[in-house]
Amino acid sequence: MSDSPQGLQARYGSAALPVTDALNPFIEQLLSHRSVRAYLPDPVSEAQLVAIIAAAQSAASSSNLNVWSVVAVRDADTRARLAECAGGQAHVREAPLQLVWLADLARLRRVAGQLERPSAGLDYTEMFLTAVIDAALAAQNAAAAAESLGLGTVYIGGMRNRPEDVARLLALPPEVFAVFGMCVGTPDPTKPAVVKPRPPQSVVLHHERYRQNVQDAGIEAYNQAMARFYDEQKMNVHGTWAVHSAKRIAGPESLSGRDRLAEALHTLGFRLK
Repeated sequence: MSDSPQGLQARYGSAALPVTDALNPFIEQLLSHRSVRAYLPDPVSEAQLVAIIAAAQSAASSSNLNVWSVVAVRDADTRARLAECAGGQAHVREAPLQLVWLADLARLRRVAGQLERPSAGLDYTEMFLTAVIDAALAAQNAAAAAESLGLGTVYIGGMRNRPEDVARLLALPPEVFAVFGMCVGTPDPTKPAVVKPRPPQSVVLHHERYRQNVQDAGIEAYNQAMARFYDEQKMNVHGTWAVHSAKRIAGPESLSGRDRLAEALHTLGFRLK
C-alpha cells in the first residue's frame, strides 16, 4: 500500500486532493499515465505486442460479441500515410508501432452469413455503439499494459478526420471503422512527457443524482490549474481550459473534418437505423 500523494498531486495539480488510503502500485501506474509524442526508433517486439493484445482481449466485451479488431502498423510508409490522414501529426509517422482500433461489425455479419442466419440487428446504431465501446475498453487495457512494459502511448483521434482514406489504406471491409489510433513505442528520454492535470473529482463524480450547479467551483479551479500547466509547459494556449474547450465545440469548422462523420459511416457500410 502506498501513502504517497505524488501520483494524486500530479494528476490533480493544486486542486484539493482526494483523501484515500486505497492507493496501490497498479493505481499509481494508472495515475502516472501521460501522452507520449516523442519516441525512440526502437521497435516494439512481437512478444510485447502479443502481451498488449492479450491484455486488450481481457477487457469486458458486451455479450462477448467481440465486435472490435485492431491493425498493428509497423511499415514506415503506411505510418506516414496514416499521419497525413490524421492531420500531419509527426508522432504517428515516427512511433515504431501504430495500433488502429476498429469498430468491427463485419466479422459477425460474416459469421451469421456462414450459418445462414439473419443479421439485421447489426443495422442498428446500438450495435455500432457497442463496437465503439468494445474497442475503447480494449484499447485502454492495451495502453495500461504497454505502460507497464515501459512503453509510451498516445491516442490518435485524427484517424476520424478522413475515415474513408484510412479504410482504403488498411483495406477495411464494409462495416469496419477506425475509431482511433494509438502510437506505441519507447519514450524519448530527451523529450519527457508530463502528467496533465484533470478536473477535481467534484466535476465528474456525482452521488445518487447528477447535479450541474456543484461543478462550477471545480471548473474554475481547473481553469487555474490548467493555466499554470500551460505556462509551465510553455504551451501556446490562449485563454482558460473552458475557453479552449469551447473553441473546440464551436461549430463544424472546429471538428477537423469530423462534422461529416455520419456521411462517412454510411459510405463505409453502416446503416445506423
